[in-house]
Amino acid sequence: MSLAELKQLARDHAMSTYARADVEFVRGSGSRLWDAEGHQYLDFMCGVGVTSIGHCHPHVVAAIEDQAGRLMHTSNLYFTEPALRLCARLAESSLGGKVFLANSGAEANEAALKVARKAKRGGGVVVVHGAFHGRTLGALSATPQESKQAPFGPLMPGFATVPADPEALRAAVDESTAAVLLEPIQGESGVHVLGEEVLRAARAVCDEHAAALVFDEIQCGMGRTGTLWAYQRTGVVPDALTAAKALGGGLPIGALITGSRLADVLQPGDHGSTFAGGPVVARSALAALEVTADADLLARVGELGERLREGLRELPHVLDVRGVGLMLAADVEVDAPAVVRRALHDERLVVNATGPATVRLLPPLIIDEGEADEALSRLGAALEAEGGAY
Repeated sequence: MSLAELKQLARDHAMSTYARADVEFVRGSGSRLWDAEGHQYLDFMCGVGVTSIGHCHPHVVAAIEDQAGRLMHTSNLYFTEPALRLCARLAESSLGGKVFLANSGAEANEAALKVARKAKRGGGVVVVHGAFHGRTLGALSATPQESKQAPFGPLMPGFATVPADPEALRAAVDESTAAVLLEPIQGESGVHVLGEEVLRAARAVCDEHAAALVFDEIQCGMGRTGTLWAYQRTGVVPDALTAAKALGGGLPIGALITGSRLADVLQPGDHGSTFAGGPVVARSALAALEVTADADLLARVGELGERLREGLRELPHVLDVRGVGLMLAADVEVDAPAVVRRALHDERLVVNATGPATVRLLPPLIIDEGEADEALSRLGAALEAEGGAY
């Protein structure tokens, strides 16, 4: 089927929720993608952080193939080994409590909101400007972005939005607060790192008022910052964290991981999901975790992240570079979406724009120095070409 035919199918039968680029990808391996015409691309977006150990990682593929031939679904009314091994692995690698498996990051955040509110018998939730926690109604209510919220009001009550600074958090949290929900690094708004002083203030004020501190690590977790979980580089330990995206190795999954304080809040009947923690996706996640937790791989994330940051600063029309590890953004003085289109079509580099002036890079954690330099060269050419149009 041609690209033109696919576009017609989309116009006729798919809801218009995505502004798709004019390319059909048909195959992926490692950091590379191929389109229907056989052209090869360097993927520095990872499906918005999903394929973080590369496309079709052989360890993940083998786990999926093996499990798909054994058992694909039974429901959570029965025991299956992959889901419970995954819960144990997630808890042991982080907060030591218990885990609720979901199908997406938004669902993991919904579970976190329910746990926090049940633990406090109600109460409000404090979030900060620039946050993005998902598109389901509860997660959207925690996402203070007018363009995303406005079409779907009225939203859930009980959410307060404050600036990401210590004093604002201290003023906003009181005895009626159920939770403070934060992304240690805000991805969708342009890779903004919350300072450790903000995280420490959130921890202290939550302790003071018996509120839950929840870290949304859906994009910044799973090795993206050079530690398996982003909180591990900050010294601030939350009461719960949410994970998704890279967790499944390419398949859809989410998880709410708690520490001991929130581990037993949910009881039978409080929450559930038909598909969550199915054997195939749980095996895939276990394989992805095994690859990602490798100490040498995580050390390389920091090294290559620094190489990319330094290289981005030298590119034409770049004004500022932000990020940690391999979660990076460059503010540019030209039209960022136009640069992204040029990078895709002229340079065959996959990146994206988080706004009119910001280009985001989420490369695979498995890249090497040559691929980092190749991406910089391709992005530089796209920036230079776009800058020449001004």
